[in-house]
Amino acid sequence: MDYLQLKYFQVTSKYEHVTRAANELFISQPALSKMIRNLETELGVQLFDREGKHIVLNEYGKKFLKRVNQSLSALEQGVSEVKEMKNEKVEVITLYVAVGSMLLPNLVGKFRDLYPQIRFNLTQHPAKMKKGPAYDFAITSEELADNEHAILLEEEILLGVPKSHPLSVQDTVFLKDLEHEKFISLTPGNSLRKTTDLFFTHIPFEPNIVFESDDPATVRGLIQTGLGISFIPSILWRNVVTEDIKLLQIREPRCMRTIYLSFPTGELHTDIEKSFFEFIIRFFQDIAQH
Repeated sequence: MDYLQLKYFQVTSKYEHVTRAANELFISQPALSKMIRNLETELGVQLFDREGKHIVLNEYGKKFLKRVNQSLSALEQGVSEVKEMKNEKVEVITLYVAVGSMLLPNLVGKFRDLYPQIRFNLTQHPAKMKKGPAYDFAITSEELADNEHAILLEEEILLGVPKSHPLSVQDTVFLKDLEHEKFISLTPGNSLRKTTDLFFTHIPFEPNIVFESDDPATVRGLIQTGLGISFIPSILWRNVVTEDIKLLQIREPRCMRTIYLSFPTGELHTDIEKSFFEFIIRFFQDIAQH
């Protein structure tokens, strides 16, 4: 059973007349009749009842025609979609996100509103290729080797404490005074964790980390329940903070981090890459201002 058999059966069913169907299909009447007979032989049933010179679609034929119409319609739609893809230039942006993953749905959605044909490949664990990094852009808190960088924003890292905590009556705190506090932290290897670990370089103790999580919402929940304190980025984690958490400024050392947009050196070539570069700069500017 092949496409031509199904198509010939479909047209013959429309006319219920072999001669008219053959004329539309530009084949001879005997050839069409033979094709229909072969199809009926393969199915093991007659699809048409013969009434003199006329043919009438029977119950077997009606049931089979319903599925044939669905199959041919799906096939034609597939052919149409492939042709559209061929004529439409589809570009893919591979984005490595080390920080700010909470912003991704809004960021990607807004860019695709402007460029619906763009597809994104999002990764938080980029692979390495022989010729360099396997991404077009990266959002990070550190400068990556062999990349060019643009600063997206600079944000202060605050200390989040439960409202029930004794520190909540303060507005500022010194890092050196937190030796006996219980810290809630992101997991090792996380970009923010790397940054906050550096804060203790010149402090004579390491933080007492009692809980680790890779999810900001979980960190928030653990603070709210009074299980510890945690570092909170003042801009990118803004939506994480609730009324149950008091934010304190760390006076010494002043805790900051820089968020970069990075891309492999010399790789910003296409119009869409340039458009995305300009878009993401504006996107983060708006976040910083609001």
